[in-house]
Amino acid sequence: MLKGKQTWHFHNKPIIVSTGVTGGPFEKNGKLAADFDVLYDDLWMQEDTYEKAHRLLVEKAVEKALEKGGITEQDVQFFLAGDLINQITPTSFAARTSGIPYFGLFGACSTSMEGLALSSLIINSGAAKYVLTGASSHNAAVEKQFRYPTEYGGQKPPTAQWTITGAGMALLASGENHPEPQLRVTHATIGRVIDKGLKDPFNMGGAMAPAAADTILAHFQDLSLPADHYDLVITGDLATIGRETAHDLLKKEGLTLHKDKFRDCGLMIYNEDQEVQAGGSGAGCSATVLYGHIFNQMKQGKYKRILAIATGALLSPLSFQQKDSIPTIAHAVAIEFGTNQEQELS
Repeated sequence: MLKGKQTWHFHNKPIIVSTGVTGGPFEKNGKLAADFDVLYDDLWMQEDTYEKAHRLLVEKAVEKALEKGGITEQDVQFFLAGDLINQITPTSFAARTSGIPYFGLFGACSTSMEGLALSSLIINSGAAKYVLTGASSHNAAVEKQFRYPTEYGGQKPPTAQWTITGAGMALLASGENHPEPQLRVTHATIGRVIDKGLKDPFNMGGAMAPAAADTILAHFQDLSLPADHYDLVITGDLATIGRETAHDLLKKEGLTLHKDKFRDCGLMIYNEDQEVQAGGSGAGCSATVLYGHIFNQMKQGKYKRILAIATGALLSPLSFQQKDSIPTIAHAVAIEFGTNQEQELS
């Protein structure tokens, strides 16, 4: 199962049965609004705190994933998910609502692919029939914790990114008894913690780019893949600066990805006239774009084989106040749309 140093091969072919994607008002006006299952008109969502609204995003995404998968909470063995808030309380409180046995994850914005990799490992081993996984973020809740409450109207530099309000959940099962074309998880590469000494919390893309490049390079080396193996290599939220930096770092190491096939969720989710500085970010960024827009495009035949890389900055408000640098990480998951036989041949 272990390929090379950091990569798992899932021979039992876990499939993504269904997904649930929720978003807020800014996402409702964004480029990918049609790919969300539920969109809210305001950040409060009829709750009395932003953190409770954040919890609601997770609950509704779970509800939609189960509804579309045709099962109930009682059918799911494990729930793996997380967010950016202290003690991941929005996700944990949503897990209280669902009652599904729960692993709370914190990988910052890398959580979506951390969860998908671990869920695929569980399904591949036969330790569960169904596993639910995902990640989420809420703009006002996250900004309040890591920077300043949005009500302050604080100015941000061009390198800053916009934390998305959204949750993306995926329901996984074994693919052995599903001969028809499915979204199938084939490999996962687990990243290392990389710290290049950057300290600016308003330049997350620049800080996370080396981790993204390190994991992507490890994935291609572990599996001895050519640069054009994937129809799409998509990062979570490197945005403008991080995407360019990661592309250049990979090129220096001998892996040149075509820029049209090397894209970023944070650069896809919003319209050009939405003021998001360098692009979108947040733990829900890769989860919503991948589990909504990208999976829809795969089912429509635009992409057959993709590599999704979620990047995370592992800082805290306390570490920033103590003037520490920003450790970062990235996890990569390979997903194909096809039959068992097609996957085996590939």
